[in-house]
Amino acid sequence: MGRIRRTAVIAAATLAAAGAAVAVPIALAGNASAETACTAAAWAPGEVYVGGDEVSHAGREYRAKWWTTGETPGTTGEWGVWQDLGACGGAEPTTPGTGSPTAQEPTGEPTEQPTGEPGQGNAHLTGYWHNFDNGSGVMELNAVPAAYDIIAVAFAESTTTPGRVDFALDSSLTAAGYTEAEFKADITALRAAGRHVVISVGGEKGNVTVNDGATASAFSSSVLALMNEYGFDGVDIDLEHGINAPALETALRAIDAAKPGFTYTMAPQTIDFQSTSAGYYQLAVNTKDLLTIVNMQYYNSGSMLGCDGRVYAQGDVDFLTAQACIQLEAGLDPGQVGLGLPAVSSAAGSGYVDPAMVNAALDCLATLANCGDFKPDQAYPGIGGAMTWSINWDKTSGYKFANTVAGHFPNLP
Repeated sequence: MGRIRRTAVIAAATLAAAGAAVAVPIALAGNASAETACTAAAWAPGEVYVGGDEVSHAGREYRAKWWTTGETPGTTGEWGVWQDLGACGGAEPTTPGTGSPTAQEPTGEPTEQPTGEPGQGNAHLTGYWHNFDNGSGVMELNAVPAAYDIIAVAFAESTTTPGRVDFALDSSLTAAGYTEAEFKADITALRAAGRHVVISVGGEKGNVTVNDGATASAFSSSVLALMNEYGFDGVDIDLEHGINAPALETALRAIDAAKPGFTYTMAPQTIDFQSTSAGYYQLAVNTKDLLTIVNMQYYNSGSMLGCDGRVYAQGDVDFLTAQACIQLEAGLDPGQVGLGLPAVSSAAGSGYVDPAMVNAALDCLATLANCGDFKPDQAYPGIGGAMTWSINWDKTSGYKFANTVAGHFPNLP
């Protein structure tokens, strides 16, 4: 829910509390003529639906994009599981006594977080969830704070078939009593709350080869299988050993053909955007129409060139803003550009900065305020937010990264 709408809702609530008359849109409930025209079966909360299934609900018809259960049609938004096919019978249902169209929630924005929770606003906070124990501890998905609205499950594993990936819960989690059924149920619950859960492919040690038509097909079909089996919203590309942009684009478009509007994120390293010929640069630009957000890893990096051609060393606000500028000048929308940083110093070999510096970089990009020596040629309101490695590491600091950065999102234009 956007800031303008949230302000209106709060204002309406305030007026109502003061005894003023407030006009509140009333959703259609049981309009007989609209319901009679519905040809699809009525949606049932406990039913399991798969991609292509059609249902009717509140006078409208919907088509499932992928496997789902318990997610109410009309509430999942543009990126959610239900595609709105329109009013039953082709006519918009009306609010009784008014003749006006039924009020619908906006479908292009993420579900609002509860008032007072970090994560409000239009920016995304992406966090990686460990399917392993590297010393930061393991946690169940249901324990991920509400501030994280995109959760990247790390990682899918490569297989003996080139391009094909697979996933299974790590023994460190199952030994602690976390079952696969509980994991799947947690994904369903997170998505029902308007959050996105993607399967991340790659990581420092993950080497998945997608370099031709055959491997692209193996990759897309295996990712789709995981999305269907576990209920993932989409995929995060975190391949750190080089990529073949045309082959990956083929795979991603195959996924989109099967699940239109899937969530697609990427986490390139800083070197991956230093040249227009770099694989990630080409992939991001060529799949801009599919891309949700790029969360550059501004850590474990040497000095890099900014968009102004000057050299910047990691660890300060200029390093973040001068390189984010490269993605923005490449033609990505501001909302597709996020800043990826370690949650704590232990989470990376180098490049940790205090979360307050992440906020300063977001301010600089969005409003030209709080910049360092580098200042972009223009402001980019609607900047996409931030990512951290990782949710597990953030937990060790009492979620300082999430509380500080997502708590700042409402201040961004």
